[in-house]
Amino acid sequence: MSHTLGIRQAQKQKTRQAFLDAALELLEEQSLSSLGLREVTRAVGVAPTAFYRHFRSTADLGVALVEEALGSLHPMIGATVSAAGDSDQRIAGAVELIARHVDAYPAHVRFIARERHGGVQPVREAIGAQLARFAEEVKAELATHPEAEGWSDDDLLMLAGLYVDQMLMTASLFLATLEAPEEERARVADVASRRMRLISIGRRHWLG
Repeated sequence: MSHTLGIRQAQKQKTRQAFLDAALELLEEQSLSSLGLREVTRAVGVAPTAFYRHFRSTADLGVALVEEALGSLHPMIGATVSAAGDSDQRIAGAVELIARHVDAYPAHVRFIARERHGGVQPVREAIGAQLARFAEEVKAELATHPEAEGWSDDDLLMLAGLYVDQMLMTASLFLATLEAPEEERARVADVASRRMRLISIGRRHWLG
C-alpha cells in the first residue's frame, strides 16, 4: 500500500514540476499577469482541471516559482558574505558566483527581475519576503565582522540591503549580456565590483 502511495506522490510531484517548468519557459516572452492557465496546461499536455490539483491560481504558481528561483540561494549568499579574504576578494568572489548562477539559471533570473515590480501582488510580496530574508541573513553575517563595531541593527540592515540590491542588479546586467562578447561581460563584472567596493568604502567611513 505504501509503495503505491509513494508512486502516486512521485507522479504528483513530477506533474507539479512539469507545470513549473512549462510556466518558466512561457514566461521568457511575457509577464505572469498575461499568462493564461490554459496556456500552461496545454504546454504540459493535461486538462485545465488538472492544474487545480497543484495550484490555486497562476499567482499561486508564480509564488512557487519564486521559491524555486530564490529559496535555494540562501546558503550561497551566506557563503559569499562569510568567505575568507579581504573585502576585495569577497567582492570578486560574489561577482563570479552571480555570473555563474545567471549562466546556469537564466530563466529564473529573468522571472525574478521581471516580476519583482510586476502586476501580480502575491508574487511581488513573495519576492520581497525572500529579499528581506537575504538582507537579514547578510546583516547577521556582517555583524560578526570587526568593522561592525558601533553599528546599530538598523544601519547594518540598511547596509545588507544595499549589498542584496546590488547583487540583484548585477544578475540583471549579466542576464542582458548572456549572448554578448566576453569583453562586455568582463565590463559588467568590473562595474559590479566597483559598485560593491564603493559600498564597502562608505561602510568604513559611516561612523566617522
